[in-house]
Amino acid sequence: MQDLEVNLAVPNKESNSSLMKWLLPLFVLAFVIFIDQYLKYWVKHNMIMHTEKNIIGNWFLFHFTENNGMAFGIEFAGKYGKLILSVFRIGVAFFGFWYLYKAIKRNMNIGFLVCVALILAGAIGNIIDCLFYGVWYQHFNEYQGGYLYGRVVDMLYFPIIETYYPAWFPLKAGQPFTFFSPVFNLADAAISTGVISIIVFQKKYFKHEELSTNSNLQSDSTTESVGANINSNDSQDSASTSL
Repeated sequence: MQDLEVNLAVPNKESNSSLMKWLLPLFVLAFVIFIDQYLKYWVKHNMIMHTEKNIIGNWFLFHFTENNGMAFGIEFAGKYGKLILSVFRIGVAFFGFWYLYKAIKRNMNIGFLVCVALILAGAIGNIIDCLFYGVWYQHFNEYQGGYLYGRVVDMLYFPIIETYYPAWFPLKAGQPFTFFSPVFNLADAAISTGVISIIVFQKKYFKHEELSTNSNLQSDSTTESVGANINSNDSQDSASTSL
């Protein structure tokens, strides 16, 4: 009777774990997208371009700026480059959904699934800006928009240290130096967090995959050994019969 209770409990535990591997990444995905879009909505409706609001002291500010969607505001090929970038981002998002689905089906580590969800949520958050902001906020924008031509809204700014380059420093001697100077958004932070976490914890995240691979190799080796023994025994029986 006790054995029956144990056998019933184990499948139930595995079922709960499998359900969590679906629900948690989807929750992270939806939550990050919602908060990212809410912050951008608030900034667009309550701030003027290139103005700042102190959030915590002088080291955490909202600094309202926009870019065409590439790192550090890089642009290429004008409007066609922007269009290509937006379409490429949409393609990456579809691939991200497919990859997350496959990773869940393969029963990957739940921490890895959350990281993939963070990266995908960040990508979608910025895609929404590129795809719709040129139309949704056309009365707020300082640029000519349209679908696929929206700019990404950035606001998170952490000027933790403000000082000057030393006199001996090449090229920028005596010029102002700020750490941390980039302005980004929650979508960018989600992407960075997901990527860095995968790099740092890759041994833990892919341990299950290695164990599965080793298990399959051992299983194949055992099967080959059994097959070889059977063939050997058959050969011996055949030799005995001939004698």
